[in-house]
Amino acid sequence: MFFMVKRWIQKAIHKPGKLHSDLGISKDEKIPMSFLNAIIRAKAGQTIKNPTSKGKKRILVTRKIEQRAILARNLKKMKK
Repeated sequence: MFFMVKRWIQKAIHKPGKLHSDLGISKDEKIPMSFLNAIIRAKAGQTIKNPTSKGKKRILVTRKIEQRAILARNLKKMKK
């Protein structure tokens, strides 16, 4: 039987703003979608170049950063 979890987004986000700080982007600015896609395409352990001018120039992709980027991309796509 399928149960709907109430407020699943709030429970999914344990450390708000952590992805922003990992990427070197201030919390006031949005993370570009091209940057999120580049992180998701890369494998864990790879160092990628930032395709935009915001944030750090190079990022070491870890599994946790990849998971946070996937969640951020999915939340960006959701309609309000």
